This record gives sequence, C-alpha cells and structure tokens, in this order.
Amino acid sequence: MARYTGPKRRLSRREGLPLFSKDIKALERGVLPPGQHGAKMRRRLSEYGLQLREKQKTKRLYGILEKQFKGYVQKAAKVKGATGLSLLQNLETRLDNIVFKLGFANSRAFSRQLVTHGHIRVDNEKVTIPSYLVKIGQTIALSDQIRDNTQVQNSLEESKTLPGWLERKATIGKVLRDPKREEMEQSIDEQLIVEYYSR
Repeated sequence: MARYTGPKRRLSRREGLPLFSKDIKALERGVLPPGQHGAKMRRRLSEYGLQLREKQKTKRLYGILEKQFKGYVQKAAKVKGATGLSLLQNLETRLDNIVFKLGFANSRAFSRQLVTHGHIRVDNEKVTIPSYLVKIGQTIALSDQIRDNTQVQNSLEESKTLPGWLERKATIGKVLRDPKREEMEQSIDEQLIVEYYSR
C-alpha cells in the first residue's frame, strides 16, 4: 500500500483530532468529518467500528502503513506483559518520533524527512531509517549542515517541555529510559487496537 499523499486535514477531520500540527486550530472549530455526508457521520459506531477507527487514527498519527503497523502489533504480542503498552513503546521509540519529541522538528512528517535525508545521527552514526528503534542510552543529534536550517531553528524555539524519558542539550538528545504510559499519546486507546487484531 502506498503512503497517503492527499489532503492531510481530511485525515484529521476523519479521526476527529489534529494528526498534523497545522490542523489544531481547524479542529477547534468543530469541523465535521469529510465528504457530503459528513454531518450524518455522528452515528454511534459498532464495537468493530470503534476498534477500526482507533487503529486507523494511531496508524495515521505516527505516519505508518498498514503492513508495518500490523508488524508492530505482532511484535508487541510476543513480549511478556501488556501488549498495548509494548505497542505504544515501540511506536514512541521510533527514530522519527523521537526526533519530533525532542523538538528538532515541528511534525512527525518533517522529522521523517530529516531522518531519510541523512540529517540525524544516532551515537554519531548517520541513520536514514525512520522506523529505527532507539535504545536506552543512545544519543540522537542533528547533523552539522542542518542545524542552521530555518525550519529546524523555529522548531527548537517552539519546542515544549520534553517527556521525562528524554533529555536534550542544545541539538543533542538522549533516551534515558522506556516511556511510561502517562508520557505517551493520551488520545490513544491501545486496548481497542489489540482487540481489533485479536479478532
């Protein structure tokens, strides 16, 4: 399946939350789901419908395709403990997500671009794979040639408080530990995703 290249705001309207940073103000106005029947889409969803929407929302939030997302779920199911928590930890420790959470980029799409274009160093080695899972103790840094980029500088200036599992000094970040549930995306109900793939 190819990556979605259509209007991004349409996806945010469909899921009812800002999947992309520029959509926050638009959704504050209570925008209806997309399409001519958007106003009628307020009907109550079935159990399967809720599970499907949660899966689609999470997949779009992290910018992951279906096959890869299913792989994350299967990997999480093999880990001892809560499958849902393990799934979210895998999603959160992806390199592109960490670049975003460190404030190097103002969106996950831009952070993915920084990674694929070779502007990110993990333990001083160039890594161009957005799905690379960063381990505890590893450092993440911007390359010398991208540090003065206007968009990167704006992102660094606008960046908010870091989650407790990350630290950043200037343009170098570090993973201190595994993220706790309360430090990850609160809009996700991971149990619905686990149930969807358990059918």
